Amino acid sequence: MQSLLTWCGVAALVPLLWAMTLSKGESLLPVGAAHAAFTVAMAVPLAWARQRPALVLAIQLAEIVAVTALGQPAQWIWPLFPASDVLVFLITATRSRRTGLTAAGATLIVQQTSRQVDLLHLGLRSWAPGFLALSVLLALGVLVAWMAAMVIRQRREYDLALRAHAEARAVTDERLRIARELHDMVAHNIGVIAIQAGAGARVIDSRPEQARETLTTIEATSRQTLKGLRHLLGVLRDTEHGHPGAPPAPAPPATLSDVDRLVETAATAGLHVDLRRRGRPHPLPDAVDRSAFRIVQESVTNVLRHADTGHCQVVLDYRSEELRIDVIDDGPGDATPSSAPIAREGSGHGITGMRERVDLLNGDFGAGPRPDGGFRVTARLPLTTAEAPAQAGWTEAP
Repeated sequence: MQSLLTWCGVAALVPLLWAMTLSKGESLLPVGAAHAAFTVAMAVPLAWARQRPALVLAIQLAEIVAVTALGQPAQWIWPLFPASDVLVFLITATRSRRTGLTAAGATLIVQQTSRQVDLLHLGLRSWAPGFLALSVLLALGVLVAWMAAMVIRQRREYDLALRAHAEARAVTDERLRIARELHDMVAHNIGVIAIQAGAGARVIDSRPEQARETLTTIEATSRQTLKGLRHLLGVLRDTEHGHPGAPPAPAPPATLSDVDRLVETAATAGLHVDLRRRGRPHPLPDAVDRSAFRIVQESVTNVLRHADTGHCQVVLDYRSEELRIDVIDDGPGDATPSSAPIAREGSGHGITGMRERVDLLNGDFGAGPRPDGGFRVTARLPLTTAEAPAQAGWTEAP
């Protein structure tokens, strides 16, 4: 399509050059085939304007210089002037800034020189108002072409910068997501391993069978942690080497369907989790499902590591437009600055990571000590990316 438009421009320029060279009964060559060949030869280089605009502009300016040097009237070749302006536009828009500025300057000099020499041949004063206005008009043609190309060029560079920024932002967001996944997984599993190891060390002499079960749990948890680490490190390695594709056999993301397994793991570490579901459980948007599990996992991990208690309650409240999560423990109420509730609220990245997850879903998050002792984590996650089924069959937890 663009090639067709280019040839249409050439076809439109040929009759203009023919008519101008025949003005007032004069012509560079006798009327006939030679004259037609002459006009076509001046116009046809424009057919390659898109591929080699700088070379075509040089040919056009050389034609103007040649006609001027032969002492022929400048008005015979005036169609080449706007054609040169178009070439200045193409060069400035597609080549370097320096090349565009050079093309504009050379075009301006050749056009103005040709016009002034023509006036001298005719014995006219170049500073006469009419001729001076024509010189200004020629200069404005070159300036407008250059400025229009600069606007388009700057717009294109701005779009490229926006695209690069968006790609960099996407990479940063992905790394933050991986960092949150890594923290949630490692913090929970290492916490379970540490508690199991301590419990096994205490009963290894008195109850060797229980110690053996503890070691089995530690082995299984360690293998699960290593598998997850290999997967996440594989994703990071592929990203760094410019291969964003997923690694082979990726581990499926954990969701609320894994909460029961989380409860069992916590029980082996000595923490009884009272899991309660309100409302009718229904499919959740993927982002909500994954974030909800990570919030529960991080909260249970904090109870294991900091709360100094053997019991906590997790409530999953399924509603038609949102999911509410409450994780409550009954740890010591007289917390000192070095004790569990305050430590959980201000140390590490657990609370920060949970809050970021909820903020990304436009939800509400709260975490802090309870007035009557213990610690509470609450989260409200709107179901904005999927249609939730109608709410029915409420079962209130006591």
